[in-house]
Amino acid sequence: MAVPDALRKPTKRKQVDEEDASPEDLQATGSLEMLSDEEDAGDTSSDDGQIDEFPEIFDGSDSDESDFDEDEEDESQEDDEEGAESDDSLHIFPKAKIVVSEITSQPKTVYPEIEPDYDSDSSTEEDPNRVGNIPMHWYDDLPHIGYDMNGKQVLRPARGDELDKFLATVDDSSAWTSAFDKNTQTEKPLTSEELDLIRRLYTNENPDANYDPYEPMTEWFTGKGKEEIMPLSGALQPKRRWVPSKWEKQKVMKIVRAIRQSRILPSKPKATSKFEPYAIWSEPSSSHPPPLPAPKRPLPTNAESYNPPEEYLPTEEERKAWEALDPEDRERDYLPQKYSSLRLVPAYDSFVKERFHRQLDLYLAPRVQRVKLNIDPNSLIPKLPSPNSLKPFPNYKSLQFHHSKSRARCISISPDGAWVISGDESGVVSLWEITVGREVKKWKFEGKIGALAWCPRMDVSYFAVGIEGAVHFIIPPNVDPLVLSLTQSILAPTTLPPPPATPSNVKWITPPSNTWSLDTPILTINLPPSSGLPTHFCWHRRGDYLASVSTGGTQGGVWIHQLTRRHSQAPFKKIKGAVQSVLFHPLKPHFFVATQQYVRIYNLSEQKLVKTLVPGIKWISSMDVHSSGDHLIVGGYDRKLCWFDLELSEKPYKVLRYHSRAIRSLQFHPTYPLFASSSDDGSIQIFHSRVYNDLMTDPLIVPLKILRGHHVTDGLGVLQVKWCPKHPWLVSSAADGSVAVWCS
Repeated sequence: MAVPDALRKPTKRKQVDEEDASPEDLQATGSLEMLSDEEDAGDTSSDDGQIDEFPEIFDGSDSDESDFDEDEEDESQEDDEEGAESDDSLHIFPKAKIVVSEITSQPKTVYPEIEPDYDSDSSTEEDPNRVGNIPMHWYDDLPHIGYDMNGKQVLRPARGDELDKFLATVDDSSAWTSAFDKNTQTEKPLTSEELDLIRRLYTNENPDANYDPYEPMTEWFTGKGKEEIMPLSGALQPKRRWVPSKWEKQKVMKIVRAIRQSRILPSKPKATSKFEPYAIWSEPSSSHPPPLPAPKRPLPTNAESYNPPEEYLPTEEERKAWEALDPEDRERDYLPQKYSSLRLVPAYDSFVKERFHRQLDLYLAPRVQRVKLNIDPNSLIPKLPSPNSLKPFPNYKSLQFHHSKSRARCISISPDGAWVISGDESGVVSLWEITVGREVKKWKFEGKIGALAWCPRMDVSYFAVGIEGAVHFIIPPNVDPLVLSLTQSILAPTTLPPPPATPSNVKWITPPSNTWSLDTPILTINLPPSSGLPTHFCWHRRGDYLASVSTGGTQGGVWIHQLTRRHSQAPFKKIKGAVQSVLFHPLKPHFFVATQQYVRIYNLSEQKLVKTLVPGIKWISSMDVHSSGDHLIVGGYDRKLCWFDLELSEKPYKVLRYHSRAIRSLQFHPTYPLFASSSDDGSIQIFHSRVYNDLMTDPLIVPLKILRGHHVTDGLGVLQVKWCPKHPWLVSSAADGSVAVWCS
């Protein structure tokens, strides 16, 4: 069977035919149909029998192939002729003429001049600026923007301000369809194709307008005669596909042994001995100025001449005086001498020594110029207001009360500021008036008194006394009957509240009503065994909760007692470090706990840790919170007093060191901008502490007065200080057994 004529069609002619077929011809013939495998392909007219079957190949086709080659040669010749004719038809440039030269009398080819018509590149677009692709900001300070083809300057076109541009956009509705051309410094309108391209990019579409995302799929491996059957072979997989090759293993082990025996070495990096240049200006310039030059020797004077004037020559007395001085005290290192001629001048005897000192000068010369600041030291001291302008504050001792037997360990003042209770280590609690110092009542307990705290409520009157393993609540004498009845109903109600769901090992004991007296407590709280001595009391501002800190116990010695429910609870199951002091926040449900080196703030309602303050004190002794709740002062046994701004940082805002020995107690005044601190040095420091409502203004802390009136006994000084709530008065208790009242 002969090869079909369609297969012998030349490749070039085939490409031309394919290029002639355009999408318009396909649209004219009709829409394309795509049939499934179940449909009968013979009934459709859209295929037109275009499915080509693979031609059959027969033996003995050598003659046919030779005939095919001859046919190809004939057709290639015909194609060359047709190609030449098509080249002539496609020639768009003017043809050259052959003329005889008038000078050489030889034929020459003359080409006509090219006129810049529409087909010329120079006439398609008028671009007078021929500077090329360069940064146009080079011409920002020049009156022109470039040069034209003839080398003349292209002047910068006049442009209006932003107001003119806005008015132009209002008048011309098509102004937004133009773009600024940096090359010509003018606005050029965009074509419809460019606007369509911008629109497509803005809507995240394909920039090509001719792209059809829904074009029909080209079936490469489907259809009649194009099916492929997988797999190509039905033979079983050989065993070598999944069994490791022992020959490859032997080859790999041979290479490994050669590497271990150093017979195969890795390629070493090539050592380049050539000098590699680098940019010396690539490093950023240093901010400091260049080093100073070495000092120069001063120029010689007339006294150093070999023949100086007579007035420069020293006398005999001046010579003896110069020789009698030490070398470092002499004004000059030499004496002027006179010689008649230069050749009579001897060698310089101090040449080596002078060169040595010169080398020292060069070696030790400063290379950096240090600018000295002329600052008055007094200007560095902050300007504080005068203490006279910050009155009132306590400045003298008005009266003094004595505990004759032992140290006055703790004190407390009533909410109305009229009564003071003080306790000593012998178990005596005294009640006396703050104005006259008259003792009204005295109670005697077994063991030393660790803490005293008066209830802050104004409608009741009682105070708590802490002794070894117990807390007693006592009603003072001379109380109004209404206040007394309300106090008794709170401390010893007729009907006890229901017991809590989680019982505690703290016992609340109220004696019978027929045994009540002013000498015995009306309520006693027995702490768990081995709790130790309560050393600190803190009332909540509403007077219903009392927090106590004891020296022993497994829960850190912290207990919170609620009077209305007659229930005590330990807020911490386990706490790191020994608790020194606790405080209730005056406004928020926060609880301050001070251990030896940290102050932790807990949220009681949410039961979580809010913040941990780091005062930097080796052992914290006491703390107090400001009435605003935003500031905290912490004192320690290492003489430091730290002021914390709780809204600012976890570190101290200011650290004060005014005491020479350990700080024992400190407290803010509830109404006046004052706070006081006491120490084992026997002194009390009074500070003015004004806190502003403006968060941008720092607190004003001014030291006002140092109060001295207590004696240091056994290394202990002032043990506790308390402010009078309604007056700028201070009450202090000391180790010498005295309790003093300081007034303004």
